[in-house]
Amino acid sequence: MDPAKLRYAPTHEWVDIQGDTATVGLSKFAVDQLTDLLTIELPSVGTRVVAGKSFGEVESVKSVNDVYAPISGEVVEVNEPVAADVQLLSNDPYNKGWLVKIKIADPAEADALLDHAAYEKKITEDEH
Repeated sequence: MDPAKLRYAPTHEWVDIQGDTATVGLSKFAVDQLTDLLTIELPSVGTRVVAGKSFGEVESVKSVNDVYAPISGEVVEVNEPVAADVQLLSNDPYNKGWLVKIKIADPAEADALLDHAAYEKKITEDEH
């Protein structure tokens, strides 16, 4: 996946929308901030998620952090290899490290997501 073509939540999740399905992951910035990842908890297929609400947790040596749904819908696929080996997320957050696929409930929610330039600006501002 090309990070420049993805949409982003202010909470550092990325979204790739293809038709009525959104693939969701964590940005490289978020993964780098967390440093050494230990485990990740992801929802089961069939779980309904709500934009802005937590759907999982990622634990690093520094902290435990919620992972938020950038868009509402139903989880239709979970990246089981990442659930089993969180290092896939560390090593390749935009390809092998995706987290879940969501069948989108309200496509208009995507309008609230940041494009790559706006996200880059946000993380630059957050670092200061």
